[in-house]
Formats: sequence, structure tokens, C-alpha cells
Amino acid sequence: MKRILILWVLALMVSMPISAQILDNLDEIAPFSEGLAAVRKGNQWGFINQQGELVIDFRGDVYTSTQVDQSRTDVLGIKYPMFNEGLCLIQSTVEDGVPVFGFIDTSGKVVIEPQFLNIFPFEDGFTTAVLFDKSFKGENEFKLKIYEYKFFDVGVSTTGEITDFFEKRDHIQMTRKRYKMPEIGAKMLTKNLVATHKLGQGWSIDKLSVKN
Repeated sequence: MKRILILWVLALMVSMPISAQILDNLDEIAPFSEGLAAVRKGNQWGFINQQGELVIDFRGDVYTSTQVDQSRTDVLGIKYPMFNEGLCLIQSTVEDGVPVFGFIDTSGKVVIEPQFLNIFPFEDGFTTAVLFDKSFKGENEFKLKIYEYKFFDVGVSTTGEITDFFEKRDHIQMTRKRYKMPEIGAKMLTKNLVATHKLGQGWSIDKLSVKN
């Protein structure tokens, strides 16, 4: 009887699936989106596929907000790093630590360089954003470099093309202590309609050229 019991236990152990640990010491796991889920170790995020394989290595530029406002649909409303239309938001800094945003694709390649001060999620291949542009103008008599700063509400495609320039933006302070992330003054309503905001004039609706 004892021998039969041992054989039964051994047979049961052979038939049971053996789990294989893939990743450990994770601090946070985000929901899956477009077949990938973000996983965090410390201040870095990577991405796993649905087999649990780490397909994008841990990196420090993947964006997530520590103070999420879920009533917003722009950058400030993002709770977890997630792919949307094949792109995930990354963050860099310019000037006195002011954040700018770009995107990586599902291979981890940077496909849209960080250049936006704020941006809405892509929908049907397009979105709107606040573009930051800095151009070198020369040096003054003290050999200090002089730059010109420009800000625009723009249309953006998932390829990174700036498809439309809507309104020029002013009065954006590019120092961390005085900086406040600007609201986006253009909203895609449909593929061919955009609402734009002008200071003191409210919102207007314009028709865009047909995008293929």
C-alpha cells in the first residue's frame, strides 16, 4: 500500500505543470495594451509581451505621472505607460528641467523625438500638441549664445510629421520654477475637423484638408 501511495504521488507530480519564473523584484505592473504591459523596477520601466518575455528593456525615459489627474486626457492624465497606435510616450528635459515628450515604438526605438510640451493621445493616426522649438540666433557681445523660442499648437501624425500649424503660443516660461504645462489649444474633433482656441475669442471649428 505504501509503495502504491508513493507511485501515485510521483505520478501526480509529473502531471503537474512546473512554473518557470520569468521576472522578479518588480515594483509595479501596468495593464496590457496592444499586447504589451509596462513593468517597473525602481525608476525604470520595461515592457513584456503576453508570454511574459521582456521585449523592451528597462529604461529611464518612459513617461508616467506621479500625480495623475484622471479627468484630463492629455499628458497629465496618464497613469501608466501604455502603447496607443503602436507608440508609447517618453520624456526628456530641456532648459531648466522643463519636460518635453516624444514616442518610442513597440521595438523600443525612438520614432518621434521629444519636442512637445503637451500632447493628446493619437486617434486614427493623428493628434494635437504644443510644439516647442528652439533655434540658435548667434552670440551677444559677451559671447553668450542667444536662442529664439517658439511655441505652436500643431497637428501631429504617428510618423512624427507636423501636419498643421494652428496657433502661435506666447507667455510660456521655460524655467522649472515658473513653468506650467500649457493646455493644448487645438483638439481633433474628427479626422477632418479641428477646434482651435484663440485667447479672448474662445473656440472655433475649422475644416482640415483630407488626410489619407
